[in-house]
Amino acid sequence: MSVRTHRILGTLLAVALALAGALALPVPARAATAVCALACDTLDPSKARQETFPVPDRTVNGRVLRLHVSEPDDMAWASIDNGTRGDAVWLDRSWDRGATWDGLLGKASVPGTWTGTRTLMYNVTDPVGHRRGWIRACGDAAAVTCTDWFRPQVCDGPSCDGADPGTAAGDDRPVPATTLYGRTISLHMDQRDGMAWGVVENGGAGDEIWLDRSWDEGADWPEGSSLGRTSVASGAVSARTAMFATRDPRGLLYGGAVRACGREAAHQQGSCTAWARPAPTRARAAADALMASYQLNEGWWRSSWWNSAVALTALIDFGRSSGRHDYDWAVARTFEQNDGVFPAGGRSSDPVEGHFVSRAIDDAGWWAVAWVAAYDSTHEQRYLDEAVTITDYIQQYWDTGTCGGGVWWDRERTYKNAVTNGLYLWLTTALHRRVAGDTLWGGRAVTAANWYLNSGLIGSTGLVNDGLTGSCANNGQTVWSYNQGLAIGAFTELWRSTGGSRYLDTARRLADAALSSPRLTRDGVLTESCDTGGGSCDDNQKQFKGVFVRHLADLADATGSSVYRAYLTRQADAIWSGDRDSLNRLGERWAGGSPNVTDWRTQASALEALTAAG
Repeated sequence: MSVRTHRILGTLLAVALALAGALALPVPARAATAVCALACDTLDPSKARQETFPVPDRTVNGRVLRLHVSEPDDMAWASIDNGTRGDAVWLDRSWDRGATWDGLLGKASVPGTWTGTRTLMYNVTDPVGHRRGWIRACGDAAAVTCTDWFRPQVCDGPSCDGADPGTAAGDDRPVPATTLYGRTISLHMDQRDGMAWGVVENGGAGDEIWLDRSWDEGADWPEGSSLGRTSVASGAVSARTAMFATRDPRGLLYGGAVRACGREAAHQQGSCTAWARPAPTRARAAADALMASYQLNEGWWRSSWWNSAVALTALIDFGRSSGRHDYDWAVARTFEQNDGVFPAGGRSSDPVEGHFVSRAIDDAGWWAVAWVAAYDSTHEQRYLDEAVTITDYIQQYWDTGTCGGGVWWDRERTYKNAVTNGLYLWLTTALHRRVAGDTLWGGRAVTAANWYLNSGLIGSTGLVNDGLTGSCANNGQTVWSYNQGLAIGAFTELWRSTGGSRYLDTARRLADAALSSPRLTRDGVLTESCDTGGGSCDDNQKQFKGVFVRHLADLADATGSSVYRAYLTRQADAIWSGDRDSLNRLGERWAGGSPNVTDWRTQASALEALTAAG
């Protein structure tokens, strides 16, 4: 955006705010899209967790017009009192600082002999649309008036917009500075607290510095333009903005991006740095960037069913490892929004029939793994109960009539493969360790382990191939990292529950084979066969490596192996140095290189690696 455009927007904002309380005739209501955060628009104010009055009341012909805000809910409502029948009240909500707005939200008229009424509650922030809003109360009592606009302050813990950079815990420059007529414009970050500010140096009187903040990776920033705009004072050569947050937990906006922009006074031209996100820690930076793609209204990462289960597991593992509870709400949200029935195309290409199950047996297994992880993290019984229900479903497809045992990959019973049986073995063992007094799941786990070891899925070199042929032999198909990882994790888990040394020995053999074979590790970095050359992994394959490192980390904890720990550290270091951009987006190829696809699947996979490395 040019500096001229910034100036015009600034002028429009000043005019809009100046007129906020003046007469504003309502326009015909256009249907505003309902905004949903943890609650959706039109929530009853009786459910508000707090009630504050952040802007002065207005009076119109003796009536009192008031804006009510519940900041814990990030919602607002309006009321009119001392009125008569037919007086009306509503909310206006703007997504561009008051330049335009959705009007007449929740419009209500004073009924009968009442003297007042109120609207329902509306969200001030739209996390689905990656935007923050402004809101005001308006009323009509033979004349129309509105309160001032209100916008919640962005705070991340104790750190809030407008803080003094002198209080920052650190001063890092995450992206190169930009220059303009000899001026240096730089972006500064307190990485620990996720705060940012801009600085202009070598300037002159009238030069300006500000921040832009975007909640959608720099695609737009109508609410977050010209933050902290500051001029170089007469006789000075530099200036800086106040600090601004890059996360808005109250508004459920994470992964905010910022850039520093400046204007040189004489030429009326401006320049901006690149966009950047802070990195308080490697894993936290990856988790924040992952959450920027979370579809809060639907409770998943659109549009891949089993991949969403694995992404959720990565998020839960991050929370447990770091001790942070930023995203506990997302775990609950995912469960509550998806534990139902969906037609084909709603969540998966297949119908989802309730309890996260469909005809794809392995898809159901990934969701069971996620709910075991959620139970371990929160100790909420509903998650463990769901994992039991899903694994009961999978158990129906254990079939000794073909290959002597093993679980079918699909309901049509066309294929017995490593992923489905690795999931089943891990789940049966995990449930045995978590269901009080269990003998059923423990017995099934031992049976599954014995079958797996004798099935031929593990090749002569200790690598797990994709599945079995129709004649029940190893089919020699691709060695995928997630099959290797699931087997490592399952046998490690079974060793924990039984103490059987052959199970731990198997887990070690599988891990050692993966670390030494060029089919999975190249130059010390975990590499899928589709990561090489000019190829690219498909949407499923993008997440395989994260599954592997999750289970290798479990084996490292069980054995105390410095070799496995060093390998996990190597993965995290490679990702951070060669597979990350200034927005902390992490790609498919952990060693870097091209082509290197980046999306939420690759982000979740890499997050597991950063979490596993600690």
